Amino acid sequence: MSDDAAGLPIPKDALAALPPLREVIARHGLAAKKSLGQNFLLDGNLLDRIARVPGSLAGATVYEVGPGPGGLTRALLRAGANVVAVERDDRALPALAELAEAAPGRLSVLGGDALKQDEAALLPPGTHVVANLPYNIGTALFVRWLTTDAWPPWWATLTLMFQKEVAQRIVAAPDTSAYGRLSVLAQWRTLPKIALDVPRQAFTPPPSITSSVVHVRPVAAPTGVSVRTLETLTAAAFGQRRKMLRASLRGLAGGPEALERCGIDAARRAETLSVAEFVEVARSLDASR
Repeated sequence: MSDDAAGLPIPKDALAALPPLREVIARHGLAAKKSLGQNFLLDGNLLDRIARVPGSLAGATVYEVGPGPGGLTRALLRAGANVVAVERDDRALPALAELAEAAPGRLSVLGGDALKQDEAALLPPGTHVVANLPYNIGTALFVRWLTTDAWPPWWATLTLMFQKEVAQRIVAAPDTSAYGRLSVLAQWRTLPKIALDVPRQAFTPPPSITSSVVHVRPVAAPTGVSVRTLETLTAAAFGQRRKMLRASLRGLAGGPEALERCGIDAARRAETLSVAEFVEVARSLDASR
């Protein structure tokens, strides 16, 4: 990104000259592929609303995964962001190259698999992530970004589109049906919230379910507990969520003993433990090793 371009709005005539997204999709043969988890948003007002969720992006670096024909990318550029986009679908690269020409120095497009990117090396600290994540890799990417060892992480905020049921799991409270491993991993050192719901009719093609945009902000991490221990603990506890903890943690070395040290009744089920209690048990496990 050139310094003189950073944060400068794209001239309105350049934006106005961009062809409609439906035309871009037709011209480049970008029919959404189910195998790539693609569903495109074309409503400019809705896309601008999503781009406003993180707050002001003027001059900020934004990382976008799976831009497709570039609908959200346009909104991010209109918001004044400098965008680094990763796109696996080679069919979309010419369309994104045209968008980059309309926003000189403001858009960098990388072809490749987002799951194979080293974001901490690729992006400056404080990068915002804003993406309509492909459904087939969304949760995997999210968990990876949540469980980075370095904290505060390389990202400043995450603004991500998920299937609504996944979004509800991310923000779920203990002792609810949606509460699970993803809830704990999301909430132990971040503050996630659902920013808005997006009806299925807003997409091309329409998915079978409603989607939600989740906004995540990192907070201070609890001390004395490792990411890997918490991952292992929650995997064991929720892997057999209908069982009592004494049974689900039997295969986890030191698990039952850690419950006892923390004063947690082993007859409870995983979904009844708060995030703080999971952190306490993980801390006890780490301290005993």
